[in-house]
Amino acid sequence: MKKLFIGLVALLSTTSLFAQTGQSITVRTDSGTEDVIDLPEGMLSNSDSLYLDWISKNYINLGDNCIPTSAGPQISDSVYIDRLKRIPAIIEMPYNSVIREFIDMYANRLRTKVAFMLSANNFYMPIIEEALDLYNLPLELKYLPIIESALNPMATSRQGAVGLWQFMLPTAKIYGLKQTSWIDERRDPLKSTRAAARYLKDLYDIYHDWNLVLAAYNCGPGTINKAIHRAGGEKDFWKLYNFLPKETRGYVPAFVAANYIMTYYCEHNIKPMEMRMPESTDTIHINRPLHLQQVSAVCNISMDQLRALNPEYKKDLIPGNEEPYALRLPANMVSTFIDQEDSIFNYKSDVYLNRRTFVSVSGAPKSSAQAKYHKVRNGDTLGGIAAKYHTSVSKIRQLNGIKGNNIRAGRSIRVK
Repeated sequence: MKKLFIGLVALLSTTSLFAQTGQSITVRTDSGTEDVIDLPEGMLSNSDSLYLDWISKNYINLGDNCIPTSAGPQISDSVYIDRLKRIPAIIEMPYNSVIREFIDMYANRLRTKVAFMLSANNFYMPIIEEALDLYNLPLELKYLPIIESALNPMATSRQGAVGLWQFMLPTAKIYGLKQTSWIDERRDPLKSTRAAARYLKDLYDIYHDWNLVLAAYNCGPGTINKAIHRAGGEKDFWKLYNFLPKETRGYVPAFVAANYIMTYYCEHNIKPMEMRMPESTDTIHINRPLHLQQVSAVCNISMDQLRALNPEYKKDLIPGNEEPYALRLPANMVSTFIDQEDSIFNYKSDVYLNRRTFVSVSGAPKSSAQAKYHKVRNGDTLGGIAAKYHTSVSKIRQLNGIKGNNIRAGRSIRVK
């Protein structure tokens, strides 16, 4: 069993109290022209409540001192420039009118979402920072899931990207994330974060420029390579800007803005929502089929909590017969599971694990009466044969396809 971090749990359905009215914004560039930019998925999550899942309901709340204000203070360009310079980052944190537009959006229209994510951060930072450190990547990349998914491991984009890091299925398979009818490891915060770190490292080995890495993470290396070709070999993101898709143009500015707001939220009068860290968790390896309902009933743990701790199991079933899979539980429930293991696996197994392993194929229906035949002799007539077997001439004709009364000696005809 592998010990997990305190707070290494899945936070489902992270959403914003602010409802976006559109999926793009119009910005005025430094040259004075207007540009329409599609917003990243993480800025578009749209729901009426932050409290949709078990973890947010139990560990995060607005609190008495976290009443969101409608807007923050007005900040001058020079202050933004100075603050961005002071962020301890390897990836450059420049400033321009496009970046300002995204900072203003986080600081004003998305204030409540930021307050929530500042608290939700505590669940994921240990996982993300460990993976980035393992692959020697800049720690400021830890804020990438903010613009990808708003820290929602269950997030699914319009294009089908899933999880904290919004992996598309082909890329997920390349980096070892399994997806079947039962499992989607893109939803697993630990596995998807490790996969994202490897992907980011591979992209840096290609471009050796973090802005291009971020852009490629959003739209794919093929699209970036085409933009570089159209721009005559130019490899500066800001010079490639007009050759990139609309969302990718806003992706790097959104990343800079996310780093800014997660660093300087206090200066904008944004208060993190109150939270308490959840209990530590541990894992048990399951090597035969197990339904979460079985665990819930015997161990007296809610299905909402089990789903929050195990978001990768799409149908609440762990297909342990395929290969060993991890079941994540609160640490204080592990001994209960071990003590009750037989009872758990046997609990209503005929209901929750009702999958036939062998079925028989029905044969053709048998006739209720066995067929009888009569061998015709010289002098036999259809009438005589019918009388002998207690049937009718018409029935014999029907069974044998006979027209008329002529029958040939030596032939066997069916009489029943």
